[in-house]
Amino acid sequence: MRDKVVYPNSWEVVKLGEIAESEKGKKPKNENNELTETFCYPYIDIEAFEKLNFKTYTDGEKCVFCDENDFLMVWDGSRSGLVGKGVKGALGSTLVRIKLPKMNNRYAYYFLQSKYLQINTRAKGSGTPHVDPDLLWNYDFPIPPLNEQNRIVTKIEALFSEIDNGIDSLSKAKFQLEQYRQSLLKSAFEGKLTEQWRADYEKNNGKPLPTADELLKQIQDTRQAHYDQQLAKWELAVKTWEENGKEGKKPTKPSKIDDISPLSNTDNLPKVWRDFYLSDLSEITGGLTKNGKRNDFEEKAPYLRVANVYANKLLLDEISYIGIQEAEKARTALKKGDLLVVEGNGSIEQIGRVAMWDGSIEPCYHQNHLIKSRTYAKVNSKYILYFLMSATGRKRIVEVASSTTGLHTLSLTKVSNLVIPYPSEEEQVEIVSILDQKLSETENVLNELNIQTKKAEILKSSILQKAFQGKLVPQDDNDPPASNLLEQIKQEREQALALIQEAKQAKKADKPKTTKRTKKAKTTENQ
Repeated sequence: MRDKVVYPNSWEVVKLGEIAESEKGKKPKNENNELTETFCYPYIDIEAFEKLNFKTYTDGEKCVFCDENDFLMVWDGSRSGLVGKGVKGALGSTLVRIKLPKMNNRYAYYFLQSKYLQINTRAKGSGTPHVDPDLLWNYDFPIPPLNEQNRIVTKIEALFSEIDNGIDSLSKAKFQLEQYRQSLLKSAFEGKLTEQWRADYEKNNGKPLPTADELLKQIQDTRQAHYDQQLAKWELAVKTWEENGKEGKKPTKPSKIDDISPLSNTDNLPKVWRDFYLSDLSEITGGLTKNGKRNDFEEKAPYLRVANVYANKLLLDEISYIGIQEAEKARTALKKGDLLVVEGNGSIEQIGRVAMWDGSIEPCYHQNHLIKSRTYAKVNSKYILYFLMSATGRKRIVEVASSTTGLHTLSLTKVSNLVIPYPSEEEQVEIVSILDQKLSETENVLNELNIQTKKAEILKSSILQKAFQGKLVPQDDNDPPASNLLEQIKQEREQALALIQEAKQAKKADKPKTTKRTKKAKTTENQ
């Protein structure tokens, strides 16, 4: 149980809702994409108050207005509870403007900023979440004297400025690391990373690297050997099936491989490299289609879903099980080193993310929304993985995934047609070795930067906690106590209510009096 906070004697504590003034925004009746003399008020949505990016303007009819003296809170949506500085304009329908009279509103802004995580995680609503007003307005709100509020805000902003400068430096360092990572990958798949290695290869090994034409012959022979092996397995499976009285589904015969169609090398590839389709270098297969019938299958097996596969990362904390038949196992089983490509759901950012199966669950299968690439002999699957993570690889994934409908999705054919720059087996090993080392070093530095960024955010929280306990700045005995401030707020509210009441009475007095007539009188008049 937390110790009760003991506030300075000059402070007062009230419920936030007792003194805060708030109003929710509205969707304007009239909007325009351009700023004009008539449509002169910017419409303040979340993007506008966060980035000052105004997308539409309104003429002000049936609008709620806000200005720089307010601060704003996101009321509806996934970021409900987020607060931001006030902006002059027409307030959006998902936002609320908040103001505390007679007080430094920046003080209240920072108070609610310290409560964001709690407000956000306790939002109400089964559909679109929204701020729980019972939680928000019932916060115990500590009020220091006004002069102390000003000192607290000044101190917070000075400390936050220093921290933000540090966070900016960390962000720049992370951006530079990402640039370095992509530069490294680009150099690797243009052959520049191993340029000296190729120059020294014949001297160190007593033989030259295979030519591009020899690479083509190697891949053709490798594919044929793989097919022959699969055919032999199929023949044995058919024999067993026949000996068992042809029980169950007959094993599917492997598709005969086609000859490789030679591709023209891109201009910037080394002469001993070739471009190949991914289907020339690996077996591309789909997975299990989830449906209700599978619930009735006797055997249930673990399988990977899209939620388990991220960019060079497997998340295996939650593994689902699915009904499976014996005839499906060979095609959908996972083997260590298999590449899994996310088919996608239309999102260009998430489509085509790829990871390598680590063999940590045995047996394990995959769903149809994950496309499997199992590389042939002499093809290093990690080399393919790194290429698909590079800017060039991502670009090729996006290009094959695009469609005329605007949605982006992959298929077996599209993944098969990804063009891969391909060197000899020996050079693949060298490239992977260099990338493993350098990318691991980069990842270690990035992790440290993320730790420092997290520490900076924790430091901010600590500063806010001290601020609202009276421990951030010293108290000044000459400051009028907060009780005086509350008395002023109370008196102003009473005066405002009195004026409103007087206006109502005056309006009532000015209203013309009507004489009530009896039904008999009305009848007489109508005769």
